[in-house]
Amino acid sequence: LEAAYQRGEVSLTEVNARVPELMAELSRERRAAIALMQSSWSRVWREHQQSIVGTLAVGLLTCAWMMA
Repeated sequence: LEAAYQRGEVSLTEVNARVPELMAELSRERRAAIALMQSSWSRVWREHQQSIVGTLAVGLLTCAWMMA
């Protein structure tokens, strides 16, 4: 839309008319992407919770041991 406006193919009133529609579409896409990311992280956490917690514990203990 911006490129078409800069080339003079679209008037300013057309741009102003389309902006709310495009912003709504962007908002929907953003919400869908966030939901997908949350779903993916939730699935990974459920499937690998023990491994994640164990790895973090070993890492924290290693850091504590190296600082002592």
